[in-house]
Amino acid sequence: MASLLARNKLARLARRLNAHCGWGLPPLIFVTDDNRVPDPYAVALSLPRRSAILLRHRNDKQRADLGAVLAKLARQRDLMLLIAGDPALAMRLGADGVHFSEAQMDEVAPFRTRRPNWIITAAAHSERALLYAKRSGADASLLARLFPTKSHPQKSSFGLSRFRLLAARAPLPVYALGGITASNAERLSNARLAGIAAIDGLL
Repeated sequence: MASLLARNKLARLARRLNAHCGWGLPPLIFVTDDNRVPDPYAVALSLPRRSAILLRHRNDKQRADLGAVLAKLARQRDLMLLIAGDPALAMRLGADGVHFSEAQMDEVAPFRTRRPNWIITAAAHSERALLYAKRSGADASLLARLFPTKSHPQKSSFGLSRFRLLAARAPLPVYALGGITASNAERLSNARLAGIAAIDGLL
């Protein structure tokens, strides 16, 4: 579990990375998870202003109920709320935008047209996916996996050198995602990033 000091350190680095880019996107994205985040509300309550919450719960009932609670908190604390894979819920909640998986990338363009003021992010696990996210009209991409993760320890990660290269060549703003903590995030200093997306690093 990350301490308050560690969470603050991660947030400061995310702001530094974001300030260098000037994209007008949130520097820090907290990603919820059904299994790994027992209390998303408590984590969201500790986020700095202008951070974003990415509601990624997969259970429809839980996602809707938690989304309503987080939407209210986001308005109170000047946070942004993004809903993963559920544009209809995002519209009902008055969320700030949506996040699409690679498999949902074809949905980006229609919602870019219908909701021009939304923040639309897309998952990417390759350079090809980054290019497609840009062509589809996404504002930014969450590029994963930077480091090995607890949730998918058997799956390969980019590693720092490969990740930096992909981020530098990306045609749209990129967030680092995957196994990021306060102790390893400093290795991202001076990378071309819009910020950091994290789960365990913010718990």
